[in-house]
Amino acid sequence: MKNYFVYIMTNHSRTLYTGVTNDLQRRVYEHKNKITSGFTSRYKIGQLVFFESTMIYIQPLHVKSR
Repeated sequence: MKNYFVYIMTNHSRTLYTGVTNDLQRRVYEHKNKITSGFTSRYKIGQLVFFESTMIYIQPLHVKSR
């Protein structure tokens, strides 16, 4: 079975971003270095504040706030 990580990252304005990955170190690096465009690049999300390992893949819930 594969290990997955549920994680929460933030920025200086305390905007939160949640994600799921099977390679936490790589994913945090991508966020910090703005490798992909999107929410985390736009809002400069770069600080990991929480993560938890799980053997079960949790489908991310895409919610757009108003």
